[in-house]
Amino acid sequence: MFSILGFSKKYIGVVMLLAGFLVSALMLTAYTDKKTELYASPDSLILNPFVEPDFPFISTSLDARKLGPHFPEDNISARSLALQLGDSAYACFDTDLLRWSVGWTGKFLPMVLMAQISYKDFFNKNNKVTTVTGSPKIATGLYAGWSEGKPDFIDPREEPEIANEIKWGSMPAEKGRWNGVFVYGEKAVLNYSVGKASVYELPESIRFEDQTVFVRKFQIENAGKELYLNAAEVTNASGSEVKGKIAYVYQGANKDTVTAIAVLGKATLNMQPEVTKNQYMTVRIAPSNKRGEGTILVWKGPANKKSAFEKLCKKKHITLPDFRKGGESHWGQAVITSGELAPDTAAYVTDKLTLPLNNPWKRNVRVADISFYKNGRATAVTFEGDVWMIDGIDKNLKSIRWKRFASGLHEPLSIEVVRDTVYVFGREGIVRLHDLNEDGEADFYENFSNVVTQSPESREWAADMVYAPDGSFYVAKGGTQSNGPGVTSQVTKGFRAGSKHNGTILKISPDGRSYEVIATGLRGPYIGIHPEKGTLTASDQQGNFVPSTPIYLIKKGDYYGVPASAHRKDNPPIAPPLTWIPHRVDRSSISQAWVTGNKMGPLNGDLIHFSFAHPGLFRVLIDSAASIPQGGISFIQADYPAPTSKGAMNPIDGQLYITGFNLWGSSSSGISALMRLRYTGKQMYLPNQFQAAKQGIVLGFDTELDGTGLNVSDFAVKRWNYKRTEEYGSGHFKLDGTSGEETLEVAGAYLSTDRKKILLLVPDMQDVMQMEVAYKIKAADGKNINDRFWFTINNLSQLKSQSDFSKVDFSVLEKKKVQSESKPETELAASAEKGKDIFQKMACAGCHSAGLVTKGMYGPPFQNLYKSERRFEDNSTAIADENYIRESILTPSAKIVKGYNEEMPSFVGILSETDIASVTLYIKSLKK
Repeated sequence: MFSILGFSKKYIGVVMLLAGFLVSALMLTAYTDKKTELYASPDSLILNPFVEPDFPFISTSLDARKLGPHFPEDNISARSLALQLGDSAYACFDTDLLRWSVGWTGKFLPMVLMAQISYKDFFNKNNKVTTVTGSPKIATGLYAGWSEGKPDFIDPREEPEIANEIKWGSMPAEKGRWNGVFVYGEKAVLNYSVGKASVYELPESIRFEDQTVFVRKFQIENAGKELYLNAAEVTNASGSEVKGKIAYVYQGANKDTVTAIAVLGKATLNMQPEVTKNQYMTVRIAPSNKRGEGTILVWKGPANKKSAFEKLCKKKHITLPDFRKGGESHWGQAVITSGELAPDTAAYVTDKLTLPLNNPWKRNVRVADISFYKNGRATAVTFEGDVWMIDGIDKNLKSIRWKRFASGLHEPLSIEVVRDTVYVFGREGIVRLHDLNEDGEADFYENFSNVVTQSPESREWAADMVYAPDGSFYVAKGGTQSNGPGVTSQVTKGFRAGSKHNGTILKISPDGRSYEVIATGLRGPYIGIHPEKGTLTASDQQGNFVPSTPIYLIKKGDYYGVPASAHRKDNPPIAPPLTWIPHRVDRSSISQAWVTGNKMGPLNGDLIHFSFAHPGLFRVLIDSAASIPQGGISFIQADYPAPTSKGAMNPIDGQLYITGFNLWGSSSSGISALMRLRYTGKQMYLPNQFQAAKQGIVLGFDTELDGTGLNVSDFAVKRWNYKRTEEYGSGHFKLDGTSGEETLEVAGAYLSTDRKKILLLVPDMQDVMQMEVAYKIKAADGKNINDRFWFTINNLSQLKSQSDFSKVDFSVLEKKKVQSESKPETELAASAEKGKDIFQKMACAGCHSAGLVTKGMYGPPFQNLYKSERRFEDNSTAIADENYIRESILTPSAKIVKGYNEEMPSFVGILSETDIASVTLYIKSLKK
């Protein structure tokens, strides 16, 4: 409640890591070195830095618009490789424009992006935009790094949707395309095309005296046309010259600083440095249909060291190594963990697959997604950009073998195995991984597809990717929410401009080279697909323009209500969701998965929805009688020790495997987990079918029910609508538009002849955004079932299969009327105890601490809140008295506490005046 998004300030420490990181924290972890197994206790767990010194790159975004005098001011990239060149020299290669955006010395990039800043400080959401904190030496502006025929200093990408915004995305493929990067030991070999020419580039650095020189070694094939490399730009230069194979551009009134480009001798490429407009430093490469090689040196330093540099330039070009066969292994060791089987206490339980936290590289492991090979081998991707191979997943989970396969990816959240090849979706696009020398590690990180545009906006997630039966991929892009640092302008409340694909679902062609937009107008979509039927689903994140959590059946051309991500001008209608989910039930949803095969019992064939915030899994039912798709959900009770985000079916054991990690606010304190949802064969007590009919509601169950004593008092039915506005989320509203919920009287309750369905006769059934059925019934085996089912009515149908129920008195429907309010006499008097109960039931505890904890919390803590002074974003202040608390509950956007974001829905129509008074009393009781 109240203004949300509390930011972590300090490193949590090993104690928090061990307490919350994983469910099986007391399990022993082993890692193997050749034939020797070394055992490490979890209490010795220490994480190394995010950047590993022996791996050549990380993928990142970079804002280099403020490098200083004589550097181009128009210099920002969304997709770059930050390259470690050795000896404190670094460069960023913009894979969209095929250019060195900047080369620098000193410190590497600050680790401030979301995955980086939360790497050790697990709940820290206070990410920033990456900038160069070292000493910049060379840079280029926003234009292609290469061109054919003549030098070109114009950004070749299409104009943005919004005038004067930054261009994002890759350059036209016919002009140049990023193909990928080879990992060769501690070096990276870049591969891209310029026109029809293939370019391989090995970046390095060397030193002379106290100076750093950037080295770019090239191998070029099929260069049928003259090529131009844009190597550096120097603004406001004081002079330039070209002396043989060296070009100079001078800075300063006395020309005391120089940027130089030189071509080394003994090259098979005909290369010549040039200077254009006393500003742009290029290298002309003569056409050749043969494979050729060459090296250029780029240096910036004092002009009095020119002679020393020229001496260095007499070195000869050294041929590139045979990188195409793969390099030496980085992570030869494997990590062995032992899982934990859950007792068979229910129909579905969660077994824990212990993560390899005690690994030789002291690497964090926050599992984002998992995929399976046909033989049951698994591969998982982590938020820190690593890919792991997982073997030994069997019935007992006693010896699970983890092997690192890839690294350096940019906040990847999805992984798929297609024909035994791994595909990963991150901010760089879809990367296809190749193990060239079969040593168990990826050697070539191929750009399978970068046709989807990406901005550096921190909330424009590369959210989800699924593989379709026709060989294509569907991807979901996060909307550019403005609750974090950004680089584009504000366009509506809660959103920045971002790229043209933010908040969309797109289909990527089987070859990765083209796309089509499927749906738009989403805030934070995650998707699921039926692997055989191709049915595409999605959820969205409650927030501005999204009144509560929806689940959608996706159809091409649909628009889902967020104007900032509409990306169209035809004012389309807003497509209704399959179902809405109340805030208190799931305030933050993620993806979906279909249960395929025949080994999951009652869930076989079902759609499963993943809740990050609850956390846990929901069974999704679809009303097959409705002409407009509508559905409902019920919660699958199990132990979920960490947020649940994504999942995949294991083709061998037929069970659903679940991944998730904490960061954005969840009722779970666990940091990450890999789980198996296992069917035990025990009885299932959830609804397995429903119908919303004009006469009432039908709920079918997996088990036979006890029909004796079935009474209308065993059921409680409510309904309400939401309002879609620019504010964050929505309160609850009656059908006449006034605030509140309507309680519907159940006129009759009937059991079907097969004893597995219940018909509730409910007067005045109408289309409505949200309904809730609470029930207390008994199964035939004596089990008391006390549960709720939530659903949406988009279209009422006639009762299907009336013959399933005998002696139904439909005339009672005419005698009953809807009650507009709950009976006031049932409401308890205000109390701190009731306020504490509301604090838990309304999911307030997922965002606010009852104590002083801020880590993992979206909102400020409650302890000492009452009567404290609150400072707001506009620097005004107020005392947190009864009026302030009431306003914060009903109109949370009225005053946003400084340092927090607007990420709390209104509780109008949800909490009564007595409820609000109870919450106030509870907050008062926390004052010390």
